[in-house]
Amino acid sequence: MAGHSKWANIKHRKARQDAARGRLWSKIARAIIVAAKQGGPDPAANVQLRYAIEDAKAANMPKDTIERNIKKGAGETGGDNYEHIRYEGYGAGGVAFIVDCLTDNRNRTAPELRTIFGKHGGSLGVTGSVAYLFEPKGVVRIAAESCTEEQVMEAAIDAGAEDVREEDGSWIVHTPPDALFQVRQALENAGLRVESAGLDMIPLNTVAVRGAEARKVLNLVEALEEHDDVQKVHANFEIPDDEMAQLAAES
Repeated sequence: MAGHSKWANIKHRKARQDAARGRLWSKIARAIIVAAKQGGPDPAANVQLRYAIEDAKAANMPKDTIERNIKKGAGETGGDNYEHIRYEGYGAGGVAFIVDCLTDNRNRTAPELRTIFGKHGGSLGVTGSVAYLFEPKGVVRIAAESCTEEQVMEAAIDAGAEDVREEDGSWIVHTPPDALFQVRQALENAGLRVESAGLDMIPLNTVAVRGAEARKVLNLVEALEEHDDVQKVHANFEIPDDEMAQLAAES
């Protein structure tokens, strides 16, 4: 498993503090606004909006808050004008980072991210500096205890999935980006419990880091994810399981 994926799983299991939940709601609200603006307010016809709404429900965002942000994106009420910007850079040990942001002021976001990278032993790069080290994939996560690998394989591969693997108590299904929705639908139609689904940037190769470098990399991940404009962080680091668990316990 790529290190960032495992670290995200560990952090997901930790109890969220109120401040963290508020930050999460803010990020999801932006995603809803942008999705509704780009694809319209009907989730049945707008896949990105549908996924953003599902993220909101999973985070226990109130229904009226979800609907209010959809209306903002659709132009029915006033709202900020967010744009998607992707930043690229390197962390300690040569670990590659891709940072997806939704911002209403790119002149603010770029220098703030540059400062974060610098504080944690990294550097913000130019567009294209690390993108070639990743490939876009659809990723569907299924609760492993709810089904067998054979059940997942049968439904997923027939619908266009590329592979199925077990990771940290879940079945992970990778798909081409344009097949994500149909694969997810096929899995749900087969009665399987989908925990999450979305687009991700999967590293073609990983960079092994340990000790102080590993801590710097994880600190950079957390600092980036805490920034209000950051929606998602992708990184290609790999940390041994025992050391990852120890670092998680210390955080």
